[in-house]
Amino acid sequence: MNASVTVRQARASDAAAVESFTRDTWADREVGDYIPRVFDEWVRTDGPDQRTFVAETDGRVVGLIQAVLLSVDEAWTQGLRVDADVRGAEVGSTLSRAAQTWAREQGATVARGMVFSWNVMGLGHARANGFEAVTEFRWAHPTPDETATPEFTESADPAAAWRFWTDSDARSHLGGLTLSTTESWALCELTRETLQEAAADDGLFVLARRGTRGVAFRTRETDVVGDDGESVRLAEYGVAAWDGPEACESLLRAIARDAGERGADRTRVLVPETARHVSDVAAARVAVAEEPDFVLAADLTDETRFA
Repeated sequence: MNASVTVRQARASDAAAVESFTRDTWADREVGDYIPRVFDEWVRTDGPDQRTFVAETDGRVVGLIQAVLLSVDEAWTQGLRVDADVRGAEVGSTLSRAAQTWAREQGATVARGMVFSWNVMGLGHARANGFEAVTEFRWAHPTPDETATPEFTESADPAAAWRFWTDSDARSHLGGLTLSTTESWALCELTRETLQEAAADDGLFVLARRGTRGVAFRTRETDVVGDDGESVRLAEYGVAAWDGPEACESLLRAIARDAGERGADRTRVLVPETARHVSDVAAARVAVAEEPDFVLAADLTDETRFA
């Protein structure tokens, strides 16, 4: 650890300092940083399953990261930011090591994180700090429409959903990952229990025609504030998996109807970043994000990294 850098748990009084170096994180792109909007909540909700850290040099807060436990052995790291004035001084590496160490001490065996595909600096930093590439995904955005009608037969059978997911190329490509039901913008392993809980909450969508053809489930509904300051209702769907263009279109219709019935203004659906999946979404005339996002993971069972 760099002797000039110290790491401690974040405090509410750090808000102004954090905002000062996260206000224009990606000034060269039309992407606002969410950190100033969530920092107070992060600090307020820290507990046994979550820890927010800041880094200091000479008593000045110059970096930030958060680690969250998503299951008994899965951790998610997010929000790594470093003041531009101290980049190159190992602040980011020190923070990443602290977050991974904390997660390991809580029993996690893996720490994952997401990096925008265009964030070359972030990707390089992740690889240099023990993270390996896992998968990539893209967001699909079907327009909420309570009148949308899928052409396939619908059910909410978690057993059928699990079998389809287990055998699907979506699961293979995504490494078994889906959106977390407890943490926004985080991915964890999809389990049978997740599908059972979604079915109980009227949020599981299983489409069939001569067998199961597609599966999706709702993870959450949240009110989010955009860069324009306006609040919108967002419905998120953990993953969508299907076996062909027709199934894709029907599945996205089921999602659009569900979002419309629940009064959502927008949707976000995680789909695998493959030529087939993305082109199927496009063929269904559903909006899709311009760029994918990458997921990386660090093995926390490698004791040599924590010596």
